[in-house]
Amino acid sequence: MRVGTGYDVHRLTEDRELILGGVKIPYEKGLLGHSDADVLLHAVMDALLGAAALGDIGKHFPDSNPEFKGISSVILLKKVGNLLEGKGFLVENIDATIVAQAPKLRPYIDTMRENIAEALEMDISCVSVKATTEEGLGFTGAGEGIAAQAVCMLTSPFDLTARQVPAVQESGRCEGCGGCAGRGGKA
Repeated sequence: MRVGTGYDVHRLTEDRELILGGVKIPYEKGLLGHSDADVLLHAVMDALLGAAALGDIGKHFPDSNPEFKGISSVILLKKVGNLLEGKGFLVENIDATIVAQAPKLRPYIDTMRENIAEALEMDISCVSVKATTEEGLGFTGAGEGIAAQAVCMLTSPFDLTARQVPAVQESGRCEGCGGCAGRGGKA
């Protein structure tokens, strides 16, 4: 079992769409960033990558790369899910919180959960998304930006210990842990 945390923040600005959890939300401002600036999905991806000790989204999707200019963070989340799967990890659960003074996000939360679950091919019951304000305090409370934080848990379907995971990641072979079909089988 591995636990990861993620945090992201983006400035609110005019002439941008507000995208959170892959949902376009009607609002007078959007988040500034190289991609769609979806702080929720960025925090989730950083939590997932961190739990797997694979760096962060800046390492995998740098803002200096024009390929990622304006890209949907749902696409990037799918890439992170595929990367985790290739390394022998399962996402057990995600718990995320969006911090925004406005707009009210309750009407969009279930769709955000669905988008995350679909992108990672997991059951929606394993994805929690919440929203809160900061009672007018700080940059989020002043409406200058939106932040998000996420926590996740990863497991290995091969019953590997934490010490065995890096060896399997490098070799692509499970060396007799007993968790996969046939000892020494392909991870």
